[in-house]
Amino acid sequence: MDKNPERISVSCIIPAHNEARRIGKVLDAVVGHPLIGEIIVVDDCSSDDTAAQAQRDGVMLIPLPKNLGKSGAVASGIAAASGSHLLLLDADLVGLTANDINALLQPVLSQQVDVTLSLRRNSPRLWHLIGLDYISGERVFPRSLVASRLAEIRALANFGLEVWLNRLWIAENYRIAVVHWPDVISPYKAQKMGWLRGIKADCAMTRDILRTISLRQILQQIMAMKRQSPPLSQPNDASAS
Repeated sequence: MDKNPERISVSCIIPAHNEARRIGKVLDAVVGHPLIGEIIVVDDCSSDDTAAQAQRDGVMLIPLPKNLGKSGAVASGIAAASGSHLLLLDADLVGLTANDINALLQPVLSQQVDVTLSLRRNSPRLWHLIGLDYISGERVFPRSLVASRLAEIRALANFGLEVWLNRLWIAENYRIAVVHWPDVISPYKAQKMGWLRGIKADCAMTRDILRTISLRQILQQIMAMKRQSPPLSQPNDASAS
């Protein structure tokens, strides 16, 4: 981690596929945020108006000519990013505010930890009991960790990115902060697609994760990440600066 906080700069990457109804609210929380240096929206070949909704001042829009899936879209965003640190956000978040962004960034900016990830209000109850959503899509970490691994990211299964990142965080022995977002939800796929398509999408996501790591490795990741989560010296301040 960069030991000079004045040199930390943040690139926000938002991969989006058919999220025209929701991405605007996510952008409301990040556009103009004083802690974010650049915002990159990667439109993963959407068939709706996602790209149009993302065309705002201060937003770099990368339209992909074909659907690459989440891992490929994030790799495209990383390739365009210039910040020392990356802030990854899902495009479908509901209830996200600038204060939530501040809470996710501050533990890294203040050098209390090396990386952060969110724990949303509607994360599975088990994750709340554990105190960790190991597949959270909202994360902050150094760009140097992945800048030379773009081909590796593009080769990942569609939803294999998060557990792949976990592996790197554990190998680097990063200090991890889990930031609670009590007012933020990520809509369930059944709500977005209908029950049948939603169930199929959830099954596909689970398949992608298990193509990347085994169930045993998932449990090992959770235990390792918990060990690497020190108590913060002060409560997360959710007020934006």
